[in-house]
Amino acid sequence: MPTPRTSGTALPLYLQISEALTREIAAGRLADGERLAPERQLAQTYGTTVRTLRKALSELEKQGMLERIQGSGNYIRTTQTLPSVYSMFRLELPNGGGLPTADILSVTACDKPEDLPQFGTSAQAARIRRLRYLDSTIIAVEEIWLDAGAGRVDVTQLSDSLYRYYRLQLGFWISRAEDRVSLALVPDWAPAQFTKPPGTTVGYIERLSWAQDLAPVEFSRTWFDTEKALYVQRLT
Repeated sequence: MPTPRTSGTALPLYLQISEALTREIAAGRLADGERLAPERQLAQTYGTTVRTLRKALSELEKQGMLERIQGSGNYIRTTQTLPSVYSMFRLELPNGGGLPTADILSVTACDKPEDLPQFGTSAQAARIRRLRYLDSTIIAVEEIWLDAGAGRVDVTQLSDSLYRYYRLQLGFWISRAEDRVSLALVPDWAPAQFTKPPGTTVGYIERLSWAQDLAPVEFSRTWFDTEKALYVQRLT
């Protein structure tokens, strides 16, 4: 269990910890009925205080994923549905899990290029480019296009989870998404920190995302290093 990354777009620390644990449960690395390490030890593992750690555990308890037994400890309780900020983020470390974080590379308001599929109602969109991590491992670069009709993107308010930002700041939520997974070449704008140079063949995901309207509101594309991360879709 790694120490969460800190960045300008990071979720609150207690949410990072609860999300990391949720993904560990989803990946099967924490089994139903398993007792977590003592709270002081867990807090040290995550580089935080016991108070913050307990706030994270309370989030899991609220979602029915944790049972706290006085004098005994904290026990994992799995359910068919694992509610998560990152429930639609399908990339995981090769051995499962990993907390998603991101560095923003650029946010640009511009016309939609002709090579994009139909989405939204406007001819303009916000283009967000990011470098993605799982824990501290760089795994992907991504480009998200949000239809301008959905609202103006404020870069100072963005968080690691764009879907959480949409819900809290723009007043809509992503209800479903369609992914198409294939191979593609790393784009020429990928930063030097990315694990593969531009022009290298990597895993590729195209996603259309829907909110409450009939038309999709967002289109994204992700180039990921298949040596560092895997695309995982679980059926329940």
